[in-house]
Parts: sequence; C-alpha cells; structure tokens
Amino acid sequence: MKRIGITGQNGFVGTHLFNKVSLLKEEYLLIPFSRSYFDSETALADWVKECDVIVHLAAVNRDPDPQVLYDTNLALIQKLLKALNMAGNSPHVIFSSSTQEERDNLYGRSKKTGRGLLEEWAGNNQASFTGMVIPNVFGPFGKPFYNSVIATFCHQLCNGLSPKIDQDGFLKLIYVDELAEEIINVIRNVNNDAAYEVRSTSESYVSEILLRLMQFKRLYLEQGIFPELPDKFSINLFNTFRSYIDHRTYFPFKLKQHADNRGVFVEMIKLEVGGQVSFSTTHSGITRGNHFHTRKIERFLVIKGKAVIQLRRYNTKEVLNFELDGNEPSYVDMPVWYTHNIKNIGEEELYTIFWINEFFDPEDPDTYFETVQNGF
Repeated sequence: MKRIGITGQNGFVGTHLFNKVSLLKEEYLLIPFSRSYFDSETALADWVKECDVIVHLAAVNRDPDPQVLYDTNLALIQKLLKALNMAGNSPHVIFSSSTQEERDNLYGRSKKTGRGLLEEWAGNNQASFTGMVIPNVFGPFGKPFYNSVIATFCHQLCNGLSPKIDQDGFLKLIYVDELAEEIINVIRNVNNDAAYEVRSTSESYVSEILLRLMQFKRLYLEQGIFPELPDKFSINLFNTFRSYIDHRTYFPFKLKQHADNRGVFVEMIKLEVGGQVSFSTTHSGITRGNHFHTRKIERFLVIKGKAVIQLRRYNTKEVLNFELDGNEPSYVDMPVWYTHNIKNIGEEELYTIFWINEFFDPEDPDTYFETVQNGF
C-alpha cells in the first residue's frame, strides 16, 4: 500500500485529489498534510519521511505583486527540497507545473524553475520525479477570482452579478476530476517524465464558455429546466456551475400547482436532456440514500408525505437540511460530491420522484456510500 502525501491538500486541486485517493482505500494510505509544516523544518521532514509519494500542489496562483508570487512558490519548493534531504528517503515526487511556463510572467517562471530544481534533486538521489505540465483546470468548488475564469463566471452568475470579458482568449481545459485521475495514474504507473505534458480534454473560447453558463442560468436557475448536455464537457461545466448555487436559499424549489374542479396538475421535471425517472414509496421513519456521486446529476421531488433531505459535502462537516411536504410539491437537486439522503418524517407513506441524467450501470455506478450524519 503506497503512502501518499499531498502538499496543498486543502486547495482546489488538492481537495479533489485527496477525495479521489480516499476512495481507493485498498491501494493507498493518505498521509495528511498541514500548511503549518512549511513553518517547521522538523515537522516537514517528519512528514516527508512517512511518504512513498509526494504530490506537490502547494503554490500561490495570484498576488497583486508578481515578485511575491514568484518568491513564495520558489521558497515552498526549496523548503520541500531541504526536508527531502533531511528525511533521507527518496519518495516519488510529482510536481504540478503549468502551461504558463512558456509565457513571459513570473508565475510561469516560478513553475519552470521549480520543476528544474526538483528534477535536479531526483537525478542526484536516484529518485522518481514527474513534472506535470498542466493546462487550465476548472471544476466544482474553485475559488472565484483566483482559480479560473470559469469559477469567477459561475460565482457571478449565481449571485446576480454581470460577468465581463477583458480579453477573449482560447482556453485548453481539463476538468479537475480528470486531472485527479491523471495524477493517480502517474502514482500507479510511476512516470519519470520530468516534462510530462497533460493533455487538455476540451477547448473553447472564453466567450463561448460564458454563453453556455448564461444559458445554464436562464434555463436551470431561473426556470428549473435541465439544459441539453450533449457531451462530457457540457456535463462537467454544468456540474461546475451548480456547485456555486447556494442550496440553502435556492432549495427546496416549490412547484406551481394548477388546480381546478378535477384536482391538481403539477409540472415535475422539464428536460432538454435524457436520463431516467423513477419513484419510490418510503415507510414512516425510514431513510433512503446515504451516498454521493462524482458526475451524476440528480433531482428528488416529493409529491406526497413529509420528508427531510440532508446533504453534506464529502470530507466536510456542515449538514444542510431541507424539509419538503407533498401538499406543496417541491424538489432538491443533488450537487456532485455531496452525500445525501431522504427520510420520511411524516406518519403517512412518502412518495418521491427521482430523476438522474444517466442509466444505472453496475460496471460504473458512480455511487459511493457515506452516511450524511456520521460519515465525517
């Protein structure tokens, strides 16, 4: 069992990689990292000594002073190199560089220089080293105005702000979960390429991305319609957009009831995309679910009875609670990486409609069991 350490494990890419590795408990043991280790030579060396693989993600991406950014990123690498020498072991070091290496900016230079220093250390110590040159990364939970323009656009659109494009560039992109899988493949199949170019999985102009995101806002956020998602990039972009919605204020979304002398008519789910619709009945006091998905898009809609739906983002503590009543039909959508359940809190049978954007595949279920309340 390889022991994996990730510097910057609480950052954007680090969080996704940490979570992905944590699902592979039979292959890997995670050695938790604290940013405070960079303030203590002994603590950092002790941590290094425990690792068979170190993924160095810790870095500053933006700073008002580019020189501070450059100096900080080089200082982190120099501290890691000193700890490696103090520890006396030679783990496989994986470094996240950037395609900005070739640009005339201090961030790119900090990445290129740092990659060279780590390559030199590996050569002097007969160690494995992989320098991953990575394109633009996007995905759920990125920090707006910091991690990517997509994170910024999603944040603005979900908070009533108007995004603006300063310069319409052409972006080569990789989804953060795809990058995490790429890094895990490098861990699994040791790659000694000091300049390993990670291929982008999609390409688009900034203006085209913004148009798609604005469509998501118009259809999904304002009308509750699932937009057409013709390819993997569209699904990844939509799941990224959904992660910026404040569930506490947007859900449960109550549906309009059309009543006349015949009864009531309710439009449940409007789709520009396919998938599967199911329903369940649940006895009083019974809980269903307690699992999460990393790519699937899902809606729970209560049409009879009383329920509480609970959500908790994987490897975090906060639990979101939503009460739904079939007398006022309403739904809650499940974000990716949020474990969720539904419990019948009424005395009568609970009727729930479920929609998910893909059929269940036992060979690739994308379903990970984790209790909402006691999983952390």
